[in-house]
Amino acid sequence: MPSHPYYPPTAAMPNYIPKDKSTLELLSIFTITCSAILAITHKITLANRPQIPKSDLLTTLWFVLCGFIHLILEGYYSLNFLTLASQQTLLATLWKEYALSDSRYLVPNNFVLCMESVTAFLWGPLSFLVAYLVVSEHRFRYPVQGIVSLGQLYGDVLYFGIAGFDFLVFGIEYSRPERGYFWGYFVFLNAIWIVVPIGLLWQSVVVTGRAFGVVQKIQTGFVDGKKVL
Repeated sequence: MPSHPYYPPTAAMPNYIPKDKSTLELLSIFTITCSAILAITHKITLANRPQIPKSDLLTTLWFVLCGFIHLILEGYYSLNFLTLASQQTLLATLWKEYALSDSRYLVPNNFVLCMESVTAFLWGPLSFLVAYLVVSEHRFRYPVQGIVSLGQLYGDVLYFGIAGFDFLVFGIEYSRPERGYFWGYFVFLNAIWIVVPIGLLWQSVVVTGRAFGVVQKIQTGFVDGKKVL
């Protein structure tokens, strides 16, 4: 009999301690925390820029939430990846719950560690920076937004790709067979960091390209077909 509930059952997890909270408790804690972050961010954003467009407000909320998830939750994994299975802190327990869909988080894995470390300590702080740039209408908003979104997208594509490769080539499954774990945690939660970054990256490319187009027209002496000095 395996000494843990994760897949594959043969995965070695020395000193593993079962989580002490139910799935409902953990999802409730996570949802309430995220809701509180969004509510506070919403209030602060409107206080500093009352007429902010809805799209910019949503972008600000997205990047602030990303900043907290990357820096705190993923940063905790990065700093504790060797002992996560034996810990009983709230953040460790959240990872034990998520690991039911991807056991690589409880078995030291070089790719997951590197990917999460970059996400936590690079994209985390930069997400907060993007939120500030959006609210302050800074000229560097779109370049930095594009960089962070591309980084998030690239990491997530590799995350899905390597898990898929291990399954198709080596037959290794990291997720339990219950649909909720694979489709709910592994696919749905991570797909958010595919869909949203693609949209924000495209927005950054379009706006930046438009700006360069205006500059080129000015340099050649024509704007909207009219000669300018």
